[in-house]
Amino acid sequence: MTHKSALLAAGLLLLSASVWAGEADVLDASIDPDGRGTYRVTVTVRHADTGWDHYADGWEVVAPDGTVLATRTLFHPHVDEQPFTRSLSGVDIPAEIGQVTIRAHDSVDGYGGAELVVDVPR
Repeated sequence: MTHKSALLAAGLLLLSASVWAGEADVLDASIDPDGRGTYRVTVTVRHADTGWDHYADGWEVVAPDGTVLATRTLFHPHVDEQPFTRSLSGVDIPAEIGQVTIRAHDSVDGYGGAELVVDVPR
């Protein structure tokens, strides 16, 4: 194998590993009042993180009309922690909203994995 073909093969291998990771899926979520008129949202995400090249990099709380109410940014890959759970406090969900959608994002595919609709406790 020539040096050029070895580099091409390595590049294809990295690309296929990145594509193999797929989209980020929301497996579970809960919403709890925090006693200050806002909520703590806890979300469990699964994604086959491959490292910095392809990883779940956040999730959102979305109102029924599509308005993004809150975003939790994930600043590093979770290669060895799957699935993983993270929370976000101080989420303001207007009283007229009874359900929200939780969706996860990854650094390559964006949104598109499994979402979850969650009731907002009042």
